[in-house]
Order: sequence, then C-alpha cells, then structure tokens
Amino acid sequence: MSWLGKMIGGTIGFALGGPIGAVAGAAFGHTFVDKKEQAYLSSRPGTQDTLSSNEEAQLVFFTAAFSMLAKISKADGNVTDNEISAIESFMKQNLQLDLHGQQTAKNIFRQAINSPESFDAFAIQFYSVFRTQPNIIELMMDVLLRVSTADGSISSEEEAMLLSATRIFNYSNTDYARLKSKYIKETNKYYAILKCDEISSNEEIKKQYRKLVSEYHPDKIEAKGLPEEFIKLANDKFKEIQEAYDTIKKERGI
Repeated sequence: MSWLGKMIGGTIGFALGGPIGAVAGAAFGHTFVDKKEQAYLSSRPGTQDTLSSNEEAQLVFFTAAFSMLAKISKADGNVTDNEISAIESFMKQNLQLDLHGQQTAKNIFRQAINSPESFDAFAIQFYSVFRTQPNIIELMMDVLLRVSTADGSISSEEEAMLLSATRIFNYSNTDYARLKSKYIKETNKYYAILKCDEISSNEEIKKQYRKLVSEYHPDKIEAKGLPEEFIKLANDKFKEIQEAYDTIKKERGI
C-alpha cells in the first residue's frame, strides 16, 4: 500500500513538523508525532503504524507541491476560477489521481490557502528534505511553472514567488529561464529541455542528453522519494528529453 493509501486508510504516525507537517496533519485528520513519541510507539506491538523514511519523503513532496501551488494561486489576493481549473486539470490529466487522491490534494490545497505560513516556509522545508537531489528539485520547479503558466502568462506576484523558490532551492536563473521557456515562449523549447543553447556544439548536446537521460531514468526516479502519484510526470519528462534530442538531431543532421 502506498503512503497515500496508509494516510487515507487509518491512523498513521509521522514524525514531521513544520508547516508541511501541520498542513498534512490537518488535511488527513491525523496528529503527527514527534521523534520520541514515534520511537515509543514503534517499540510497542499493535500500536500506531508509522510511515517509512521514503514514504515520509513522498508525503513531503506531495504536500509541499499543493501547498506551494496554493500560495502561488493566492499571490495576487484571490484564487480565480481559472487557477482552480488549472489545479484540477493538473491533478486529473498530469498526475491521473483517482478520486481519493484528488480529494486529498484539494484538502491540502485548502489547508495551505488558509495557513498563516508563507510560500517560503513551505519551500524551505521541502528543500531541507531534497537538497541533495537536484532532479527532484527540478521536477518541483516544473510543477510550479506548469500550473502557474496554465493561462499562458505569469503575474508579477506569481513570478516573485517562483524566483524566491529558485533562491531557496539554489536553482540557477539560467535553468529557471530555460524551464520557463517550455511554457512561455522565450527560447527554443527543445534546447531548454536539454539545458543547452542554440550555440551549443553537437558534442555538448550529446553529453547533456546522456547526463539527463541517466538522471531521469524511471528506475532512478522511483527510488528517490518521489510519490507514486508524480511518477507519471517524471516519466513524461524522460520522454520529453528523448523527444527534444531527436528533434535537435534531425534539425542539425547529427
């Protein structure tokens, strides 16, 4: 059973504090436990079940994603119907969440909307868990940009939060501009996907392609704390990398 099934299906202890723990606890109707209480419970047979460290990382990613999306949606003071539609489309089409998963994501979104915590607070806690996994960080940036640009533009308030995320995540401005151009035309999107420029040499492009294919191979991604519900998104990125390389190869006659 996945972490989401455990959280929905029964009483679960998770040693996760901070804004993400508070939102998750409220969304699932559970009380999170601290490390000492978790150790005590785990030593007693038949007591409260707990999440594994990998499942807890998946919980962090899932909760952080919808919490940060909530804060971005509210950036200009109001959550519009278009923004709600974009979130629902992302849940159904990109993540293919079932009804339980969709309801969970909506609960997290609502809790985060009303949370007194800032966008930065959620971003900082997310980064504390995934700081050594740049490909997971890039997937999160992709999620934030994908939904933020669903209407074809980014407001100044939304972009301020996205740029704050790049600083917190130590994500370069160059990579942000390239990723953004996937959704808002600024540069050739195929070069942006491969993190290259149109002036890059054939060898540089080949090297970057091999690097990205290795980093985003589905087998590697699944073992790094990415929730099952986001695996399709990671697999789509893997296919996107291959499509970009094939397109550039044809254009250049490589």
